[in-house]
Amino acid sequence: MTQYMLSVHHVEGEPLPEGEDMQRMFRQVDAFNQKAMDAGIWVFGGGLEDMSATTTVDGTGAEPIITDGPFAESKEWMGGFWVLEAPDLDAALKLAVEASAACEGRVQVRPFQAV
Repeated sequence: MTQYMLSVHHVEGEPLPEGEDMQRMFRQVDAFNQKAMDAGIWVFGGGLEDMSATTTVDGTGAEPIITDGPFAESKEWMGGFWVLEAPDLDAALKLAVEASAACEGRVQVRPFQAV
């Protein structure tokens, strides 16, 4: 089966859930995670800290450059992701519909390169 990354994206200015709404979303995501694990398609997943916790590393020169903050200013950022196995893109898209409903946000689907 192919592995797909389902990534949750947030857009600057769109409110994020708080309080009980956030707790409800966490419960929904936990249920989705458990369903994926029970189905044997779970590879990895997790939520990411806020963009302010980002550090960018550039090791392409003679000396590495380490910078606090994201690589580029962006109005959109990844809030979390899953790596799941699916037989094809259609199956991965169906999983993404469930994931999007669980996290109450947009989910982008992208296959990993075959090795």
